[in-house]
Amino acid sequence: MNPTKKPSILLVEDEENLHEALRLNLELEGYEVTSSYDGIAALKAFQEEYFDLVIMDVMIPEIDGLSVIQNIRLTNDEVPILILSARNSSEDRVRGLKKGADDYLTKPFNLEELILRVQKLISKSKRIKEKTTLGDTYTFGGHTVNFKAQEARTKAGERIELSKKETMLLKLLIENRNDVVPREKILQSVWGYNVYPTTRTIDNFILNFRKYFEEDSRNPKYFHSVRGVGYKYAEEKEQVNKE
Repeated sequence: MNPTKKPSILLVEDEENLHEALRLNLELEGYEVTSSYDGIAALKAFQEEYFDLVIMDVMIPEIDGLSVIQNIRLTNDEVPILILSARNSSEDRVRGLKKGADDYLTKPFNLEELILRVQKLISKSKRIKEKTTLGDTYTFGGHTVNFKAQEARTKAGERIELSKKETMLLKLLIENRNDVVPREKILQSVWGYNVYPTTRTIDNFILNFRKYFEEDSRNPKYFHSVRGVGYKYAEEKEQVNKE
């Protein structure tokens, strides 16, 4: 991707005055904006172009915003999506995040706050893209994980067969090492968009990882639960795989 290229935003909002105000301000901030005023046009634009961010109103004609997000997530789980909505209940927020949004801003909103959230989402997305993709194997603390073979060898030489979801979750956590991975991101990446297990299910996977790889599972060094936020694989610099 050309580093000098302006970040591109798909703006989906059917209220014309608000749409134009947002488009103008985003362009003044240096973004390239593609406009859509209904759900069908939004999906068509998304299929035809690459975007660094989608700003999505929920109440739009043809196809509602949540259904558009769900359609986008069937083929793309990377692009950040910011919901704009007049609905401000916690249930509406949860529904939007479950459908695959990364952030949720209620109307009326402060324009400066919107710009800051846009900057944050695009920067975070860029950092994730720049992270080195893991190879087939990864070594930490004397343990080796073979993602392709779905197995691990512990420091003690014990071979552990990993389930497909264990392998996917392990890879996701290690790729984001030292960062908390939100529960919603894990659900989207490992379980897909239509099946949502309870938090307890993810906790059980983390407990398995501790059993496999931690010297003291009650005082974990690598695999952590961050209450109310998500889960983290922690690694000190001297433990990083040099291969």
